[in-house]
Amino acid sequence: MNVLPKPFAGPADLTVRINRKRCQGHARCVAIAPELFEVDASGETQELRGGAVPPDLANKVYLAAANCPELAIDIVEAGEQA
Repeated sequence: MNVLPKPFAGPADLTVRINRKRCQGHARCVAIAPELFEVDASGETQELRGGAVPPDLANKVYLAAANCPELAIDIVEAGEQA
């Protein structure tokens, strides 16, 4: 199933979380958005900035989520629950 990134309509308060049960460590998110994700010393992918997504990186976080083969990236907009 192909998932297209959600088009960015304007500034939003976004938070990103990696579902560690699903993540298999492909690190595509790191390749797409190194400002938002990193691989730690044990090889686990993790969010940077506590998962807060600056408005200028909103497109990148949606693109990273769409490119995750395990669908392990959850994006939460302000007012939503994960």
